[in-house]
This record gives sequence, structure tokens and C-alpha cells, in this order.
Amino acid sequence: MGTPAPRTVDAWLVCGGRYHDIDHARLELLRLFAEHPHIRVRVREDYRDLEGLEQADFLVTYTVDMAPDDAGAERLRNFVAGGKRWLALHGTNSLLQLEGKRWVAPRTAPVFMETLGSQFLAHPAIKPYRVEVTDPTHPLVADIEPFMADDELYLSALHGPLQVLLHTQWSGTSRLFADGDWTDNEPRPVMYLKQVEAGEVLYFTLGHSRGRHDMRPLMDSYPQEERGSWKVPAFHRLLRRSLRWAAGLPLEAPAER
Repeated sequence: MGTPAPRTVDAWLVCGGRYHDIDHARLELLRLFAEHPHIRVRVREDYRDLEGLEQADFLVTYTVDMAPDDAGAERLRNFVAGGKRWLALHGTNSLLQLEGKRWVAPRTAPVFMETLGSQFLAHPAIKPYRVEVTDPTHPLVADIEPFMADDELYLSALHGPLQVLLHTQWSGTSRLFADGDWTDNEPRPVMYLKQVEAGEVLYFTLGHSRGRHDMRPLMDSYPQEERGSWKVPAFHRLLRRSLRWAAGLPLEAPAER
């Protein structure tokens, strides 16, 4: 008798938003999902179809400047609190509003951000920075060496308690954002876990991606293509682990051990 096939696991992927190459991120995530034939993925571009989400086993999001309405945020929190897992990537905790020449992060989605564990407020100019392992004993980041990320460095309001797994150090000001003063020299979380009653959120801030046409209508053509951490092997290893965590699988496939 052969080994029985694993049971089907239903994933819900929300991938949408502004100012980023959402098509690129969606394609890369679906490639990773395709490594697990028993995971069936349904894809949405926003948070409106929460009835469908509530039938899923876990949630993955890559969204930018997007949040559910108040009722949707409560349903999303209840989904996690009931024992489900949510892998939130990159801009999921961002809301943006341009006022004059500066970006403002409106505090209009408190339940959503508190469930996530943070809200994006600012980032400095994109340039490489060193990502450190905060908790090397945790299986999600075990055996990961510090690495360089050429990515948006997220400066966020934190809604703990959080179990920080990866962090970076940065201190300074970011003039493009209203909340631009970050001179406190505190560690900046890059990956963390947040317990939400019986469930859990894993937030991973890396994964910036922008093509030439993704800043419309602010500009017709962006000067260069940006692929951020998608070029970094450590990011792919961590992202694979994160997807396996969300699906309740062993964190590394046998070939990766």
C-alpha cells in the first residue's frame, strides 16, 4: 500500500493595492504555493469576500494601502482568534494618504492593525540594510544567518505583545512621511509573531516590489524596477518556512534540512 495523500488544505490569498507591483508578488507567491500540490489556493484582490475566507484553513496577504471595513476587520480578527493562522507580508499594515508633499498614515483601521500587531508609519529611502536574527532558538528563523535586504525598512507603531524573530537597527528621520522622526534607536521588527487568542499572526515586512508603471497616477513612469528582497536567497528560505508554518506543515522540507 502506498503512502496516503495528505488532506487538502484550503488557503486564501489576498493580493492587491497601490504603488507596488502586485502582479509580481502574486506570481511569486503562487509559485511557492505550487510546491505543495495538496494546498488549494483561492485568490482575491481585496478583503470583501470574507465569507469565503471563513471557510479557509489559513490566510496569506500581500496588500498595500488597503484594509477591510470595520465589520470586516472584526470578522478577520474572529477568523484568527478562532484558531487560524495569518501570514501577513510587506505592506499589509499600511494605509497611506498624500497631504501636500508628505505621506500620512491615517489611524482609521484600529481593529485591523491591532490584530496584525503593527501599523506602518514611515520608511527611509530604500537602500541595503542588515537583518539580524532576534530569536535564533525559534524554528522559523533557526540556522538563518544575518543578511542584507535591499528593501523598504518599515517603521511602525507596534500593538503588542509581539514575539520578534528578525529585526534591524535604524535611527534617523524620514522627510517624506508625517511620522518621520525615528531617532529613538530602538530595534525595528522585520518578522514577528502575535498571538490572537487561539490563533496567530506572522508578520514579515520584507518583499517590496515595484515596476515602472506602479506609481500612477502620481507619475507616468517610475525611474527603475525594484525587486527588493525577492532577489535574496535568505528571504525565499524564510518565506517558504512561513508558508509552511501557515499551512501547519513542518517548517522545512526534507531536502532543505
